Amino acid sequence: MTPPDFSDTEIAARRQQVDDLIARHDLDAVVAYGANRFGSVVPWLTGWPVTREAAVVLRPGRRAALFVGFPNHVPNARRLARDADVAGCGERTGETVLDALRAGGRLSRVGTIGPVSAPVRAALEGAATVVALDADYTRLRSIKSDEELAVLRHAAALTDASAQALLDAAVPGASELDLVAAVEASYAGTGALNHIHYVAATSMADPDRCAPAQWPSDRRLAAGSVVVFELSTTWGPDYPGQLLRTLTVDAEPTPLYRELHDVADAALAAMSGLLRPGVLPAELLAAADLVLDAGLTTVDDLLHGFGGGYLPPVLSHRGPATGVHAEPLQERMTVVVQPNVCTTDLRAGVQTGELFEITADGARSLHSFPRGLLRGGAR
Repeated sequence: MTPPDFSDTEIAARRQQVDDLIARHDLDAVVAYGANRFGSVVPWLTGWPVTREAAVVLRPGRRAALFVGFPNHVPNARRLARDADVAGCGERTGETVLDALRAGGRLSRVGTIGPVSAPVRAALEGAATVVALDADYTRLRSIKSDEELAVLRHAAALTDASAQALLDAAVPGASELDLVAAVEASYAGTGALNHIHYVAATSMADPDRCAPAQWPSDRRLAAGSVVVFELSTTWGPDYPGQLLRTLTVDAEPTPLYRELHDVADAALAAMSGLLRPGVLPAELLAAADLVLDAGLTTVDDLLHGFGGGYLPPVLSHRGPATGVHAEPLQERMTVVVQPNVCTTDLRAGVQTGELFEITADGARSLHSFPRGLLRGGAR
């Protein structure tokens, strides 16, 4: 069932968390910013998905002000935005934001969240001390509310359906573009959106791809092809599932691909079996060393937080976990475990993994799609 919109109580709780940051850092206000469909904080605080540009001005005890780029986007923003006065950004967003801040009272210290543009940042720095709050915001987004978890479960189910559509379409003669078209058709009428749909196909006998491609090609499948994919169908702009799998096309896996996937399966089991509150990322990283012990390697991150951004901890074989990425897991975090296993020459590789919720006594997958090395069919 489609989850309901976030409740007024949920939105108020998010605003209160920002008010708490304002008090903790002795700020007068916070400016949240996003542009070009990037920046998760604006939709989190207002429900408005960022289009060309958007800035939110927040002061404790005052109604939020949302400024939206492109005048023709303002009417829709007024319909969608939650508990906010909506206006256009004007000719110069920095000046518009600064005018709103000055109208609200004292302007000495201002916090910022998001990828603030250079002109907006320059305007703020010319009028106040600017304090970046992105690290604080990331910590807030790492812990999910009940309503956020419900939306992520829905997104995971949509992602599972996307994966099934791709599997059904993976027959000889189909192209990578056909696979992506099948994925998008699976949710196009539901209100869901694409977060990422990465797909790559190659020959198991003569492989030249080790990881899914960010941009699909017209390369066609044949009997004996292998397809690696990473799918994230999202509900709203910021709540995706994530599923990674490998399938063979109308053929049994070759010994190489069987070995690669056996190692990936073992790494997934070892890492996901450790997930629980209090576990250290270093322990999770050590569990993935069995990939290196097998004489293989990885090309992508092994684990990362997800849902509300690409969040800590981000773990890979590139180096040890440090800083916030070394802090223990907490209940209500959501993380993707994805032990992508490749040959050391990066000519062949497999994908497996999915999104997990950290629970009070362990973890559970948000997905129900089958694990293991999959088999595509024939026409």
